[in-house]
Amino acid sequence: MGKKKRTEVIAVPDDIEGSIHVIRGQRVMLDADLARMYGVTTAALNQAVRRNRERFPEDFAYQLTLQEFTALISQNVISKDGRGGRQTRPWAFTEHGVAMLSSVLKSPVAARVNIEIIRTFVRLRRLMATPGELVEQLTKLAETVQLHDNHIKAITQVLTQLMDVPPDRTKRRIGFHESRHGQ
Repeated sequence: MGKKKRTEVIAVPDDIEGSIHVIRGQRVMLDADLARMYGVTTAALNQAVRRNRERFPEDFAYQLTLQEFTALISQNVISKDGRGGRQTRPWAFTEHGVAMLSSVLKSPVAARVNIEIIRTFVRLRRLMATPGELVEQLTKLAETVQLHDNHIKAITQVLTQLMDVPPDRTKRRIGFHESRHGQ
């Protein structure tokens, strides 16, 4: 049997965004997702990283702990063992690690995919860092909630005052009454 020829994969921003996870407080991409986007096997990607380990310090790429790996399995991010799934813990690549991958995976597809991945990381960072419309809308919402809260407090105070006033217990007689003083 001959080698399987991989088809050229072009990553789209939505696929990339869906493959970005937050682990250890950082946005990262897993080796299997990157390999799929680059059109290589996960083993080939990890082998390239192992051969160039000096280019991937801990803040660029790291192997997940068993606990992190288990958490990803329970979230169905990666397949379970025993069903054709992974036998080793995945590698997580930060934005810098993804940028470094382009220097070890020297293919035109890897270069194009890498550009899209970096653009996605930058877009996500801008969304999280720039105040923009979202902050303005949240501020308006907070002001509206505060205004409604003040109105509710005022209504509650009026109702409390009405409940504290004892009802008038004197009964008035209805109709025409003769006065007894005239007798």
